[in-house]
Amino acid sequence: MTGRALQALQALDPGVPRSEWVRLAMAARAEGVSLHDFTEWSAQAGNFKSSGDCAATWRSFSDGAVTGATLYAAAHAAGWRDGHPGRVIRRPLLVHPRRAVPPVARFDFAGVWAGAAPADAEHPYVVKKDGLADDLRVYTGPLRVAGRPLDGALLVPAYDGTGALQAWQAILPGSSKLNAPGARMAGGRFIVGAGLADSEQVFVCEGIGAAWSAHRATGSPAVCAFGFGNVAVVAADVHQQYPDVHVVVVADRGKESDCEAIARTVSGASVGLPAEWPAGADINDLHIRDGLDALAQLLAKPVEPARRFRVMTGADVAALPPVQWLVQGVLPTEGLACVFGAPGSGKSFIVLDLLAAVAAGRPWFGLRTMTAPTTLLSLEGAGGIAQRVQAFRSRHGEVPSDLRFVTQAFELLGGDDVDELAAAVRAAGGAGGVIVLDTLNAAAPGKEENSGADMGLLVQAAKRLQGLLGGLVLLVHHSGKDISKGMRGHSSLLAALDAAIEVLRDGSARRWRVVKSKDGQDGDEHPFRLDVVELGIDQHGEGITSCVVVPAEPAGDAVRRARLPAGGNQRVVFDALGEAFRGAGDFGQAGAPAGRPCIRVEAAVENCRGRLTCPPDRQGERARSAITGLVSRGVLVLRDGWLYLP
Repeated sequence: MTGRALQALQALDPGVPRSEWVRLAMAARAEGVSLHDFTEWSAQAGNFKSSGDCAATWRSFSDGAVTGATLYAAAHAAGWRDGHPGRVIRRPLLVHPRRAVPPVARFDFAGVWAGAAPADAEHPYVVKKDGLADDLRVYTGPLRVAGRPLDGALLVPAYDGTGALQAWQAILPGSSKLNAPGARMAGGRFIVGAGLADSEQVFVCEGIGAAWSAHRATGSPAVCAFGFGNVAVVAADVHQQYPDVHVVVVADRGKESDCEAIARTVSGASVGLPAEWPAGADINDLHIRDGLDALAQLLAKPVEPARRFRVMTGADVAALPPVQWLVQGVLPTEGLACVFGAPGSGKSFIVLDLLAAVAAGRPWFGLRTMTAPTTLLSLEGAGGIAQRVQAFRSRHGEVPSDLRFVTQAFELLGGDDVDELAAAVRAAGGAGGVIVLDTLNAAAPGKEENSGADMGLLVQAAKRLQGLLGGLVLLVHHSGKDISKGMRGHSSLLAALDAAIEVLRDGSARRWRVVKSKDGQDGDEHPFRLDVVELGIDQHGEGITSCVVVPAEPAGDAVRRARLPAGGNQRVVFDALGEAFRGAGDFGQAGAPAGRPCIRVEAAVENCRGRLTCPPDRQGERARSAITGLVSRGVLVLRDGWLYLP
């Protein structure tokens, strides 16, 4: 039945209202017509949307909703007569020969074209569009197409890539259009103007009116593709045949993005009407309203589509902006990075301190930061992060508003987790900032970190998250069993990173160092300590504690900066104050650098009592005198009642 059904379909006008078009699609599918054939038939219509629209509509049908009878009834109403040979050869010929219906010949579109007269400039459609009658014809006679008289129709030939006639489009009185029944329109084109091989550019348009206007305004050849569904095919064919000719795809209003995509595939450009024009308008409308000069100005400025790959010269590269740093010389604003260390090294505390600094835009360990929203996924238990945040608030005040937290389970390779997380972070205003997965192991349950294949999948998923959100994705990871060999797992992780920070602990001494920074300085180290913060008492009467990060000075720096004390009493007081500074609970007071320990003057005096070789009633006086001497020599700084090392 497929051949008979296809003949019936070809006899119908594909430009019918959408509801009727859907009914015909259902009927054609019921009779075995393929989606490909239905799409080719539909593409002949001026209101054709896309092959994707055809496919989506086709897949939405349920079997039996409409039968093939609908197709044949519509075709008979349009003047089609059923001449399918299968109906003639079987029993009607043997039993009732007088009732046999002779086969109906295939529509002779080539014969219609050959018998039509050359068109002239006075044809109503040519006049209406201010077009050109060159190489067109006018049919005069009794033929009907899709039930409509063809008499007086302007015929526009559709040629294939070799120049052979494969179809034509009839523009009927009243300007409606029909394609030759049974002829293949896919890939058909009509070129307005000559010498395409010798031209610098060619315009590819949906309809003949736009092609006339493009040629008349520029002098360049223009191609009529007979509907948007054919534009991509024709543009590709033209580009393949004439690779040195610049293809400009002309968009009807509303098709700009689609035409830009087509232009990208043929290394061409696209041009469309200004935004004030209504949907469906084309450049012929601009030509008729404003004249050819206005159209020429529009067509002189086609838009080159954005290219995925840009080939640059050395000068182009030198002019590129420098790396943008989230933390100066350590972490870039975009990419994939990692903080890793052994259990108990303090890496989670370091990460929280880092995110708070970035969210607030304050320096971190003396390094400049760029203010950005930050999001921390705490995947190893909500209790720990709650206590760390409480400790941070106790020491530093409220957590910055741009630091957000997620505590639900998350898997990098867990179905839609990456997409849903990206959507949630974007909705909260966190796109383009920093998102931390603490830890990579918790985000990859069941995956083998030593496997190159598994690690490759994890890296790919992390990069996909970065692509969805922009900014920096920061992984928190563990060191291997041999800490000297760096982070745990396959080496492909380190290779994929833009930056890596290692957190180290040697006894009570802690430090973090830059292991990798593509455009920064590897090897920089920054010591820190974790100060214990009392948070309260639990239900068992035991203390609840957590820690905060406090930058520490490298050993010997303070000694190198300060002048040595003079005299016996100054030496005794200086040694006593050293112990007091090491046990201090206040930092960065009265203008002291962040993390610099500070003590009150009165507390310093009391700390020195009993250490000087003088009567007890003179201890306070001698301690104050020694402290004054240390301040005057620059060994100590005294400001607003606070003492600290310079």
